[in-house]
Amino acid sequence: QFGDPDPYIALKILSEEFAESPDASALLYSEFALTRRLRHDNVVRAHTFEVDTDCQRAFITMEYMRGLTLDKLLCERPLGLPWKELRDIVLPLLDTLAYAHCRGVLHGDMKPSNVMLSEDGLRLFDFGLGQAEEGTLPGLPHLSRERFNAWTPGYAAPELLEGQPLSASADVYGVACVIYELASGKHPFRRLPSTQARDEHLELELQAPVNLPKHGWPALRTALSFDPAERTITAQQLRDALGATSSWLQRLRFRA
Repeated sequence: QFGDPDPYIALKILSEEFAESPDASALLYSEFALTRRLRHDNVVRAHTFEVDTDCQRAFITMEYMRGLTLDKLLCERPLGLPWKELRDIVLPLLDTLAYAHCRGVLHGDMKPSNVMLSEDGLRLFDFGLGQAEEGTLPGLPHLSRERFNAWTPGYAAPELLEGQPLSASADVYGVACVIYELASGKHPFRRLPSTQARDEHLELELQAPVNLPKHGWPALRTALSFDPAERTITAQQLRDALGATSSWLQRLRFRA
């Protein structure tokens, strides 16, 4: 409207190839519903879900974002970020993910290209592979993402690539890969599919990034565990450990 300080919106439209799937519009609506459930400054705002009646193509209107995604930032900072800069990204990102989990929303695709830094702060977006935890949004259709083969292999936890359902723990694995990469400039497992990295025992080569505070490494190392049974840490606990704001570090011991 005339005089609107921010008159632009973004449209998310299904690709022609994906739109042919019978579940495509329902999946897009699911993304809209999940995003709308999250009222957080660091989550992209979704406005409306609509259908173009001429071509029967569904789309979402959403906040138009201007900024730098973390994958682009990593191209500019190949050695990683010093902790003073890193914490201003990592702590808000973990706050946002912890908030989503508290609201019963799982992201499903935690990777650098789905996080943007803007003048207004950090934005987490693209909940297209996300799901609601059991009982959170009972009216939302429960659709399988696995058959679309859409997980990002280098950031998806091994159990996802093996057909297990999405979980908060899988989100933690993905965000831990992002944090490690921001701290060191390198993906913890050479961007290999996590199942391959596990089978090649690449976790034995892991070293603490020099830009990460020493007190935070045990928690991050736990979050990077291939085995979900050993990934005994939540997004909030990881945030507390890196921010050194909780006595949780004194209560639990992690394998270094």
